[in-house]
Parts: sequence; C-alpha cells; structure tokens
Amino acid sequence: MSPPRVVLVVKKTPYSRYVEDENDPEVRRLVKKKDPSVAMWVSSHREHVVTLAVVERALKDLGARVWKLHAPRAVFDASDAALVVTVGGDGTLLAASHHVGSTPIIGVNSSPHSSVGFFCASRRGNAEAMLARALSGRMKAIRLSRMMVTQNGRVISRRVLNEALFSHETPAAASRYVVAHAGHREEQVSSGFWVGTAAGSTGALHSAGGDILPLGSRRLEFVVREPFAGAGWVYRMTKLLCTPGKSIAVTSKMRDACLFLDGPFQRMTVRLGDKLEFSISDDPLKVLGLSVDRGRGR
Repeated sequence: MSPPRVVLVVKKTPYSRYVEDENDPEVRRLVKKKDPSVAMWVSSHREHVVTLAVVERALKDLGARVWKLHAPRAVFDASDAALVVTVGGDGTLLAASHHVGSTPIIGVNSSPHSSVGFFCASRRGNAEAMLARALSGRMKAIRLSRMMVTQNGRVISRRVLNEALFSHETPAAASRYVVAHAGHREEQVSSGFWVGTAAGSTGALHSAGGDILPLGSRRLEFVVREPFAGAGWVYRMTKLLCTPGKSIAVTSKMRDACLFLDGPFQRMTVRLGDKLEFSISDDPLKVLGLSVDRGRGR
C-alpha cells in the first residue's frame, strides 16, 4: 500500500511575512520597542512554529507523503489526497477550503491565544492523536454546507464556506441594489449586506443582527448592514432565510460595487446592472473533528 498523500497548508504569520521575508524596517522597529500594535507577534509566531513542527513530525511518523504549502492563497489540487491539514486559524482553513472538494480537511489552531479557530478541531497538545485518527478514517466528520454564487449566470464559486459581503467599493458610500427572493422584490439603500451559510452565521452575520443557525443547517441567511432610515422608508427584506432549491438574487444599482467571498481572499468587481445569485451548493465540505453542537452560544 502506498503512503497516504497529505496536503499541508501553513499560515504565514505577520512576523514571518513582514520581518523575516520583507525585512520591513518600520515593522522591525515596532517589534523591537514592543509597540502595542505588534505586541503579540513574536510570541504568536513562536507558538505557531512549535505547533507546525509537531504536526510535521506526526505526519512523518504516520508515513504520510506531505505536500507543504506556505501560502494559504496558493492554488492546489487535493483530489488525490487522503487528507488536507491546515496549520493556522480559521482564515487558513477558509482559504484552503476553496480548493478542497470531497477530500476531508482538519484544522490545527497553531496559536490559540491569538488566533480564532472555530473550524479547527485540533491544537498542538492533541495534534498527533488527532492526525492519526484522521488518517486511519476513525474520526467523525460533519459535512458543512457551502454556498454557490453566480454573476450574470456565470458560476463564480461553489465553495463559499462562510459568507459573502456585498458593498460599494468605498466603505463610506451607500450601497444601492435590488434584492429578490421567493416572489418578493425590494430596492434597498444600506451599507451593504451579508449572505452566508450556517457555518458563517456565528460570525459577521450574527454581529450584523442575524440568527445563529444550527451547524448542520442547509439554509442560507441574508442580513442587511445598516439599512438607510430615510423619511417614510420601510424595508421588509432586511433578514431572509433561503431554503435548499431556492436562491437570493441581487441586482446592483452601482457602477463600483464589490463582492467579497469568505473574507478578503476573493474580491469580485460588480458593475451597474450585474445580477448576483446566491444558493446552497451541491459541494459540501467534510470537516473532521467538529460536531453539530460546536459554536452554540458563540
């Protein structure tokens, strides 16, 4: 039997990026004086390095063939891999997930004191045991619904795990658009809107006033950010729930709008008259070590 192939996607810490790689003199000065803006950079970087060493040693001991990627935005093909492992936080797993189809993925939170790891089932202390179980096929998984997004009928992505943000390209400018769902239509002016999955409902959508959906839910949630409260303006579609088989359609009334998918990693330009459509994807993500109860009360 050939050794299992593992794709290892590793976070680039701010310290490694700006100090070690770019040797930025201003950043080095701030680090040296222990400025509050970079106060945790060194300790977080050291913690990350130690965690990565533990993960690499564990994979070696397990006999895995490892393909290591140091940039979360790197494009890769995981179709012939037994497992995808991310070492970082949620941002690392989110970025990697856009290149993962049916292959299971597990996240290792490399620096829990400074990194959000909602999707990361593992940490340094249990990484060896968790990776052994993952490669043996003995670890339970949850299939997280992802979102499909189209622009003017063309599929942009079938693998949005968290959410999409639509807004004017200038954050201070008003966003103007028409939203349509389940036979209803409404013109809106706001700071933009979020639309996302159950996995994304505990983060930005909830902060904007949305509800936390059960992690196993296959519904999408639409939440308007700061709707414009003009004289006599009443909106009826500021919060929507979209069931599988249905979609939320938005037509841009701006020449200079943007669509962000799963944070800053994918940014799309949206022009006047462009039509966006959001629906549940037929390509869920298999995440190891999570349960449907994770995130309650978050």
